[in-house]
Amino acid sequence: MACPYFYPTERFLQRLWPHPARLPLGDGFAGLCHADPANRFRPGDETLQQYCNLGYARRSCACFPDNGGPDAVRFTVSGDQNGIVQIYYVLERDHRPCEHGPLEYDAERGAFTAPPVSPQLERQAAVYVEGYLRRKLRWRGSL
Repeated sequence: MACPYFYPTERFLQRLWPHPARLPLGDGFAGLCHADPANRFRPGDETLQQYCNLGYARRSCACFPDNGGPDAVRFTVSGDQNGIVQIYYVLERDHRPCEHGPLEYDAERGAFTAPPVSPQLERQAAVYVEGYLRRKLRWRGSL
């Protein structure tokens, strides 16, 4: 479950996690904090590792907004046929779903058929699907 205010920009190549493929977005990422839309910035490595990539930072991360918004977002692949990857997202607050829905990613176009309204959710979902597709190619190559 990544922080819902995190906008991943590139894979975080430093070895901060023993098993990066198990992370909520399928890899570790560097990126921008969008908790305050007027003051977006790149968090330090420790914050990226502990909060941005893992979520549930309310009352722990100094940047997390004090509002009634979500604490984390999670994704799962629900289908993969004919170049369309279907994923399902869940925004959580206090470990309970507060918003959820399906998304469809056209792998050939490299875009969602109908993008989510939030740029953070769209980018997180995109890197999640891209990681899934990257691992899928590796799995096929090892067969």
